[in-house]
Amino acid sequence: MPDHAPSDRATDPRVLVDAEDGLPTRAGTAARRALLAHPVVLLVGVVLASVNMRAALASMSPLVSEVSTHFGLSSTASSLVTSVPVLFLGLGAAIAPGLARRFGAELVLFCALLLLGVGILVRVLPSVGALYGGSLLVGTAIALLNVLMPGLIKRDFPDRAAAMTSVYTGAMIAGATVAAAASVPLEKALGGSWQGSLAAWSLLAAVAAVAWLPQVLIARGRTGREAAAPVPSSARSVWRSGLAWQVTLFMGLQSLWTYVLIAWMPTMLTDHGMSRSTAGVVFAFNNLVQVVGAFVVPLLAGRMRGQRPLVVLVSVMVAIGYAGLLVDPASGAWLWAAILGVGQGGGIGLALTLIVLRSGDAHIAARLSGMAQTVGYLLAAVGPFAAGALYQSTGSWTAPILTMLCVCAAALAVGWAAARTRTI
Repeated sequence: MPDHAPSDRATDPRVLVDAEDGLPTRAGTAARRALLAHPVVLLVGVVLASVNMRAALASMSPLVSEVSTHFGLSSTASSLVTSVPVLFLGLGAAIAPGLARRFGAELVLFCALLLLGVGILVRVLPSVGALYGGSLLVGTAIALLNVLMPGLIKRDFPDRAAAMTSVYTGAMIAGATVAAAASVPLEKALGGSWQGSLAAWSLLAAVAAVAWLPQVLIARGRTGREAAAPVPSSARSVWRSGLAWQVTLFMGLQSLWTYVLIAWMPTMLTDHGMSRSTAGVVFAFNNLVQVVGAFVVPLLAGRMRGQRPLVVLVSVMVAIGYAGLLVDPASGAWLWAAILGVGQGGGIGLALTLIVLRSGDAHIAARLSGMAQTVGYLLAAVGPFAAGALYQSTGSWTAPILTMLCVCAAALAVGWAAARTRTI
């Protein structure tokens, strides 16, 4: 089906579309209404789950040099510590819609939080295999959270989708900020144990799982579907939609520029003479500032008929920040961290909002989310590894940063197309 102008199908109260890609039974509809009758439970669950969506990744970045030294890893091998989770953000995204259809989104999200806690603990076991294996589990768990959240937002908050996107992206980045800022101090407080510092974040996943459990219990009737009700044909068309591919590529490119910084920003700064503790604080500040962009940009996007000015804004800000790291990385670090932060936060907030705004209903939002995050994060996984390989081969951060400037230009081009006022 071709792309078409927006309709009010997504907000029609008679059409109780479901994020799991099926039409609910009467018991399922009743269970959803019971869930929506407890908005505080729903909101707390969304916020705490979102806090975990980057914390496990951001907590590793300030400690990469310690982990590399402990295991004797090269720069390229070290980049895999952060590339593997991003790779499995993509691979895990491919299985999320099927799991949600089979078991229900609430239960899958609960299990993802448990898997995240297990992966964080496995990652600190005393072997390189466990380091990478735990990273695999972490990436898969976060992928499930990433993919299912936009569909839930579109389903349960159809009239406030942009505002709720601001809430959950802001919570996600706040979690990353705390993790980045606390990793090195926590390591020192635990007697120099990077293992203890990383393992501590499993507690955050456990708290979120406990908070999500009431939603699983309330919504347990929602996994039933009417056997005779077909999935709308529009929901099967996302892989053949040019607009869907534009949204997907923007998701991937903005993720790529962010995950390169998550993997390497502290190392870039320490290579120019900054202490490890200060570099960690600058990195945390970068994550903190992202909250501004992640919160404001989706709100603006929801009020604008087209989002092209926002695409230009976030792409140009990230390009300026990367250029700053190239020409004056040490003395200008705080300025570049701030500019990058607003651009990064705005980029992820805009990408997630475009998934919702370009979708005609929650069926399409769930499928587009799966497509955008499967392809997007597979593309983004190339970033940390490629940047590490370029750095190792050239002995300088010039080539990686110039490559990121090209990524910013490409994101501007595809984002410009994705921001047109159309739906799938």
